[in-house]
Amino acid sequence: MSLIPQEALSGYWGASEITTNLIIFFNLLGALILGLVVGYERTYHGRAAGMRTYGLVCMASAALTALAGYPTFWYGGQLTTFVGADPTRIIQGIVTGIGFLGAGVIMREGMNISGLTTAASLWASSAIGIMVGVGFYPAAILLALLSAACMMWISKLELWLPSRPAVAVVLQFKKGFAPDEKILHERVQEQGYLMASGSISISLKEGMIEWKFVAIAVDKNKGASMTVLSQVLAKADGVENFFLSPARN
Repeated sequence: MSLIPQEALSGYWGASEITTNLIIFFNLLGALILGLVVGYERTYHGRAAGMRTYGLVCMASAALTALAGYPTFWYGGQLTTFVGADPTRIIQGIVTGIGFLGAGVIMREGMNISGLTTAASLWASSAIGIMVGVGFYPAAILLALLSAACMMWISKLELWLPSRPAVAVVLQFKKGFAPDEKILHERVQEQGYLMASGSISISLKEGMIEWKFVAIAVDKNKGASMTVLSQVLAKADGVENFFLSPARN
């Protein structure tokens, strides 16, 4: 006598179940590709939520939506036998809870945001767990492999594709010095960058004018490195202090 009856296993790994899981897999693959396409636009402009984040969120959303279309295959085709309550309420609670957990790993420091891909991977992991819970084992395995591949290799694809890196710039000028915005624009353009419209903020700190803005490279291969930018700013007229960092917002 086997530990698990053959009839119970066939409810999860039968021919019709495998076919359904493959259909769901192609849904997930299509969602991943489309999410990567949308995310590339964000990556191109140097945003924090790039291809990996969009791909994971799109794929996990497709996984949860696809599950709702095949209720007869839940729990090995024995939904009414094993479950007395509506499992969709449990899924809804899980998704809501993961949303709060994901928000906790997102960090913002100045103009730089980190943790978005980690939050998206938590969302994808919750979808994997839900799929395992309702018995879609093959689709859950394929979703896990796609998620891991997305996190491991899409970042390399992002580096290969054309993009426009952004740099957050903070300039603190000497007391009594009045910076000229036109001259500042020209200095930035000489290094292959453009000042992002609407990103400039001006403040007065300890009697010194402070400018904050985001400089976006015209092209990945044309923008000067942060080392070169720092050397140029160190010699700029009127600059007392400066701060540079990658801007992903």
